[in-house]
Amino acid sequence: MKKLLIWMVLLLTVTLSTYAQNKIVTVSGRVIEAGTKEPVELAAVQLLSLPDSAQVVGMTTSAQGYFSLSKQKPGKYLLKVSFIGYITKVIPVQLTANVPAKKMGNIELATDAVMLKEAVVVAEAPQVTVVEDTLMYNSSAYRTPEGAMLEELVKKLPGAEIDDDGNVKINGKELKKIMVDGKEFFGGDVKTGLKNLPVDMVDKLKTYDKKSDLARVTGIDDGEEETVLDLTVKKGMNQGWFGNADLGAGTKDRYTGRMMLNRFIDNTQFSIIGSANNVNDQGFSGGGGGPRWRSNNGLNATKMLGATFATQTNKIELGGSVRYNFQDGDISSINSSERFLQNGNSYSNSNNKNRNKGTNVNADFRMEWKPDTLTNIIFRPNFSYGRTNNASLSESGTFNEDPFNLVANPNDYLNFDNLSDDPLKDIRVNATNSASLSKGNSLSGNATLQVNRKLNNKGRNLTFRGVFGYGDNDNDQYTQSETRYYQLLNHLGGDSILYRNQYITTPTHNYNYTAQVTYSEPIAKATFLQFSYQFQYKYSKSDKTTFDLLDYPDWTIGGTLPSGYEAHAVDSLSKNAEYRYYNHDASVGLRFIRQKYQLNVGMSFQPQNSTLSYKKGDYMIDTTRTVFNFAPNMDLRFRFSKVSQLRFTYRGRSSQPTMENLLPITDNSNPLNIRMGNPGLKPSFAHTMRLFYNTYNAEKQRGIMTHFSFTATQNSISNSTRYNEETGGLITRPENINGNWNAFGLFGFNTALRNKKYTINTFTNINYQNNVAFLYNQDTKNNDRNTSTGLMLGERVTGSYRNDWFEFSLNGSINYTAERNKLRPENNQEPYTYSYGASTNITMPWKMTLATNITNQSRRGYRDSSMNRNELIWNAQLAQSLLKGAGTISFEVYDILRQQSNISRSLTADMRSVSEYNGINSYCMVHFIYRLNIFGSKAAREKMMNSGGRRGFGGPGRGPGGFGGGRPHF
Repeated sequence: MKKLLIWMVLLLTVTLSTYAQNKIVTVSGRVIEAGTKEPVELAAVQLLSLPDSAQVVGMTTSAQGYFSLSKQKPGKYLLKVSFIGYITKVIPVQLTANVPAKKMGNIELATDAVMLKEAVVVAEAPQVTVVEDTLMYNSSAYRTPEGAMLEELVKKLPGAEIDDDGNVKINGKELKKIMVDGKEFFGGDVKTGLKNLPVDMVDKLKTYDKKSDLARVTGIDDGEEETVLDLTVKKGMNQGWFGNADLGAGTKDRYTGRMMLNRFIDNTQFSIIGSANNVNDQGFSGGGGGPRWRSNNGLNATKMLGATFATQTNKIELGGSVRYNFQDGDISSINSSERFLQNGNSYSNSNNKNRNKGTNVNADFRMEWKPDTLTNIIFRPNFSYGRTNNASLSESGTFNEDPFNLVANPNDYLNFDNLSDDPLKDIRVNATNSASLSKGNSLSGNATLQVNRKLNNKGRNLTFRGVFGYGDNDNDQYTQSETRYYQLLNHLGGDSILYRNQYITTPTHNYNYTAQVTYSEPIAKATFLQFSYQFQYKYSKSDKTTFDLLDYPDWTIGGTLPSGYEAHAVDSLSKNAEYRYYNHDASVGLRFIRQKYQLNVGMSFQPQNSTLSYKKGDYMIDTTRTVFNFAPNMDLRFRFSKVSQLRFTYRGRSSQPTMENLLPITDNSNPLNIRMGNPGLKPSFAHTMRLFYNTYNAEKQRGIMTHFSFTATQNSISNSTRYNEETGGLITRPENINGNWNAFGLFGFNTALRNKKYTINTFTNINYQNNVAFLYNQDTKNNDRNTSTGLMLGERVTGSYRNDWFEFSLNGSINYTAERNKLRPENNQEPYTYSYGASTNITMPWKMTLATNITNQSRRGYRDSSMNRNELIWNAQLAQSLLKGAGTISFEVYDILRQQSNISRSLTADMRSVSEYNGINSYCMVHFIYRLNIFGSKAAREKMMNSGGRRGFGGPGRGPGGFGGGRPHF
C-alpha cells in the first residue's frame, strides 16, 4: 500500500509537471513615451530566452502602442522593447502556468537625445512596415526636396507609381483618397493632397483599403472599398499654426506661386491653400516647382484657391471643403496610327492644336453624428459648377499604305492647302482640315443620408440609406471642316470634297435617387446573416440639334450667329432621347468572423426595367427593356500573424448595353466614323479575382508583398469595324464577343542591409492581355475574329546608402512587351525600354544642400525607327537654408541636356497608335520658400524648421525617373 501511494504521488507530480510545461501564456502590454505618455507606434517588442538571449517571438506595437505575444511556454525570459530615438528597455519576465495572461501594463520608453538626433539624419527607421492589412511608411526614411509636397514623398515609396495624369497606384491598386489623421483632406481628393500637403508635417503614411460608410457601420460588404493614404502628423505639430509660401521664376517665362496656412489643434484641422503656376501643376508646384506630373501634356497654366476643415467631438464629426480652379491649356500633338485589317492595314496621321480653358467651383461637406451608443447618422452633400471654353484646329489624313515608307515625316504633308508637290498622292484616301469652338457649363449636386441603429450588442442592426443626385449641362459647338476623298470622283472627274459648317447644341438634364434598407442578424457566435434591398431610379434627357450654316459664307467661327439660322436645322443630324431606369437590388450574405480569418459571401439579384423615347429625323421609337442581373461576391481574409496576411476576393458583375446601342439606327453625323446600332446585343458578365499576400520582419526591416488579379468578361461588347476603302472612313457596329481577359501579377521585396544604412527595393510585375476584336475582310464581306495578345514584363530595382550628410542611390528598370497579332503576324513586335541612373544628395556646411540625378532611358524594338532612341535626363538643385531654417532659396535646372520627349503609345486588338505632345521640359527656376510655424512649444517649432534642412533633393522615384522622381513622357 505504501509503495502504491508513492507511485501515485510520483505519477501525479509528473502529470502536473507535464501539464504545467504544456500550458501556454500570453504576454501583453502597452508601450508609451515617458515624457508625454503618448503611445509609441511600431516599437519593436521581443521576447528573449535565457540564458542565450535568443529571440523566441517578436512584433511591433499597434498605432495605440499595444502588443500581445501569445502562446508562450512558462519559464524565465527577457522582454526587450526598442524604438529609434528611445533608450532600449529590457525587463526580466517570469511566466508561470497558473497565470495564463501576463499583463505588463504601460512600459515607458525614455528619449535618447543623441540617438533621436541621429534618427532624423540616419535612415535607421524602417522604410515600410506591415501591421495586419495596413502598410506603414516612415517619412523620416526618405529624403525629399526643400519645401517638398507630399507628391515627392509618395514617388519614393516602395511600390508607388504616379502616371502622367497624376493618378497614383500603390502595389497595383489605384489610390482613391488622401486623409490626414483619419480625416478627409479636401474631400479626400488625391491630386489636391499630393500638391498641397508638405512633407515636413508627415510622420507616417498608412495605406489600406477603407470600407464605404455602409460597410464600415453595418459590416455588410457592398464592394465599394477604396484604397486610401492616411497621413499621421508629427507629434507636437497639431497644436498651432503652420504653413508655407513659395515664389518662383524661371526661364521661358515660367513662374510658380503657392501658399498654404494650416491650424491643427487636437481634433480640429483647418487649411487654406492657393496657387498659380504655368509649369503644368494642377495643384501646387511641389518642392520648388517643376514638372512633377503633366495633366494632358501641353502647356498648362492653373490657378487654385481652397479651404478645408475637419473637427470632432465624442458624438459628432464634421468636415468639408470648397475649391476654385482655373486652367488654361495650350496643347499640340502629332499623331500616327495603324488600323489592322485583313486585306491590308489602314494608316492615319494627324496634327492637332487645342486651347482649353476651364473654371470649376466645388464644395463638399460631411457629418457623422452619434446621438447615443446605438445610433449612427452620416450626411454627405456636395456641389459642383463648371464652365469650359475650348478651341481646336486639326489636319488629318488616311492612307492605304504606310506613308513612312515614302517620306520621313508624313505629318508635314497633311495641310492640302499648302501643298505644291505631294509625294503621298498615290496612297491618299482622304484628308481633312477642320476647326471647332465649344462653350459649355455644368451644374451638379448630390446628397447621401445614412442612418444606422444597433438593436443589440451582438451585431443586430438596421440601416437606411438615401441618395439624391441632380445635373444640368449645356454645350454649344461650332465646327467648320473640309474633307477630300481621293478615291471618289465628282461629276467633273476631280476629287470629291465635303464641306461642313455647323452649329450644334446639346443640352442634357438628369437626376436620380436611391433608397436602401439593410439588416444584419447574428445567427451564431461571430456569424451574421445580412439582408439588403435597394431601389434606384435614374432619369436623363438629351436634346441634340444641328444647324447647317453653309448658306452664310460670310459667317466666321466664333462670331455672332446669323439671323434666321434656326430655320436651317438638320433633322438627320439631330436627335432627342429621354431615358428612364428602374433597378431593384436584393442581396443576401453571410459574414464569419474568426480569430484567424474573416469571410464574407453573398449574392445580389437585380431585376431592371428601362424605357427610352428616341427621335432622330423621321425615326421615332418608344421601347422598354426588362432584364435580370446577378452578382456573386466573396471576400476571404486570413491572418497568419499581425504582420502576415492573405486576402482573396471574387466579384461577378453583369452589365447591359446602352439603350442607344440596341436601336436599329445609323448615326452618320461624322462621315468618317459612322455608327450603327445592334438590337441583338446580349448583356456581358465580368469575373474579377484578386489575391494579395504580405509579410514583414520588423527586426530585419524586410518585407514581401505579392498581388495577383485576373479579369475575364463573357459577352463583352466590341465594335465590329468595316473599313470603307473609297472614303477611308469606318462603319462600326457593337457586337458581343468572348475571349477578352487580363492577368496581372506583382512581387515586391524590400530590405535593410548593413547597419540599416543600406536599403534595397525591388518590384517585379507581369501582365498578360488577351484582346479579341473583329477585323473586316473585304473579300468575304464578313468580320473575322482576331486575337491580339500582349505580354508585359517589368523589373525595377533601387538601392541606396545614407548617413547624416550624404545620400547616394542607384536605380534600374526594364520593361519588355511581346505583341502578337493572330491574323496579321507581320504586325508583331517586341518593344522594350530600359533605364538606369543615379542620384545623390549632399548636405554641406552653412545649411546648403546640393542634389543631382541623372537617368538614361532607352527604347528598342519599335517598327517606327524614330521611337528607338535614347534620352539622357539630368537635373540638379542647389538650395540654401536661411532665417534659422524658416526660409530657403534654391536654384533648379531641369533637363540640362535637353533630351526629354513627350511620347505616348497604345495598343488594342485592332489598332496601335503613337502620339507626341508639346510640353515643359528644359528650363531653370529660382525659388524662395518661407515656412511659418507657430506651435505649442518652442521645441516643436525648431524641430520642424530644422527638419527641412536635413532633407535632400528627390531622386528618381520609378526607375525611369525625371526630376524628383518624375519621368519623361513616352
